[in-house]
Amino acid sequence: MKVGIIPINIGVQAGEQIVQIAQLAEGLGYESVWTFEHVIVPVDYESKYPYNDSGKMGAPPETNFVDPLIALTAVAASTSTIRLGTGVNILSQVNPIYIAKQAASLDFMSNGRFMLGVGIGWLKEEFAALGVPWEDRAGRTIECIEVMRSLWCDEVSSYDGKYYQIKAAYQNPKPVQKPHPPILFGGESDAALRRVASIGQGWYGFNLTPDTLEERLEFLSTRLEEHGRALSDIKIYAGMHPSVRGPSEMAKVEALGVEQVILGVMAGKMETLAARAQKAMAAVHG
Repeated sequence: MKVGIIPINIGVQAGEQIVQIAQLAEGLGYESVWTFEHVIVPVDYESKYPYNDSGKMGAPPETNFVDPLIALTAVAASTSTIRLGTGVNILSQVNPIYIAKQAASLDFMSNGRFMLGVGIGWLKEEFAALGVPWEDRAGRTIECIEVMRSLWCDEVSSYDGKYYQIKAAYQNPKPVQKPHPPILFGGESDAALRRVASIGQGWYGFNLTPDTLEERLEFLSTRLEEHGRALSDIKIYAGMHPSVRGPSEMAKVEALGVEQVILGVMAGKMETLAARAQKAMAAVHG
């Protein structure tokens, strides 16, 4: 089973640390590195963070959140094999024409190593600060993906949707990966898994245990069948709860058909990070 590491762009004190983390991961045999995204974090917010019982993110609001695509571009220039993923980007906060250009350019520059993980977002105050409507962000996300696929796959793109419109236009270069970089939907809710089933190439679950992973995959399998698809048609990326590290637990995760397990190793001193990364890899491979 392949192993990834997340996040490489949070809590770093200098730009070169991101590159060092990625190079360390590549040297240890990790398959991928991943980023989190927040453009702005309010000092105080009422929105409930879904992965912590306190309703707050583990990182305080003043933490450094380096832009995901800029961080991954630096990594692309400094590595050769490790894959580069966003886990996840909030797609509806930015015009999809712009994200399509950035993603295609990153895939081009990395020689086909980019994976676009997307979500609809949970931090309402961030949407307000950006002047982006909170309502129907799921519908906007679906249109964003349709726009991007046209820009990546069609020689001349056109789109006429509820939220986005493009008159005949070129966007080049095209991505190296064909038909385009993998699009992975993040989230564990029923609605998120329905989006995976209808339009996604993969699912990125977060903070999972073997039991919750199994239950969510059963639900996803049923939803995929409704669209004439199967679990074998998509890639499963499982971000595991910090408590899940033993070889027996990882064996159960692998038996569920997971393509890649994503382990959280927060940035810090390089010596500490190296030890954590080595320990995490050893846990997966026994």
